[in-house]
Amino acid sequence: MEQQTFAPAETMQLHELLNFKTICMTTSKMMEGVVFDQELKALLEKDVRLSIPAINDLQGLLGKAPKLR
Repeated sequence: MEQQTFAPAETMQLHELLNFKTICMTTSKMMEGVVFDQELKALLEKDVRLSIPAINDLQGLLGKAPKLR
């Protein structure tokens, strides 16, 4: 069976998505410590909790991508 890979442009887009998602999650995690509103704090915690599997999925997809030089 033929192995599926990504085009170089798709690989770069995956990198961009992974970077964006990681930055967003890091920001949410850092803001949890300085936010006093409980609703906002709950939203930030939910964002972090949901971001972790999304980041893992993106990393898994990048594992299938060809190595760029």
